[in-house]
Amino acid sequence: MFKLFRRIAFIEGITTVLLFFVAMPLKYIGGNPVLVPPVGMIHGIAFLTYIVAMLAAFRGRDIKPNEWMRTILASFIPLGTFINDPFLKRKEQELA
Repeated sequence: MFKLFRRIAFIEGITTVLLFFVAMPLKYIGGNPVLVPPVGMIHGIAFLTYIVAMLAAFRGRDIKPNEWMRTILASFIPLGTFINDPFLKRKEQELA
């Protein structure tokens, strides 16, 4: 389940980057809001999938509260899921 969660985290990270660094600048700097609704919806779905996958991957495992918090916060920070990936990879190897 950890491997799947890491893939979902990667997708969530990509959608965050697209939303914050492509769609929103096009809207607020370029005056073209056309990408915000579809990218925002895709990101929303990816975010919800990330949270559900995190719960499934972490539940019943030896995951400390600060590790839960770190992984939740990673989804709110642009590039956070990429920064958190080495931690998830280590956890995956520990629990295997």
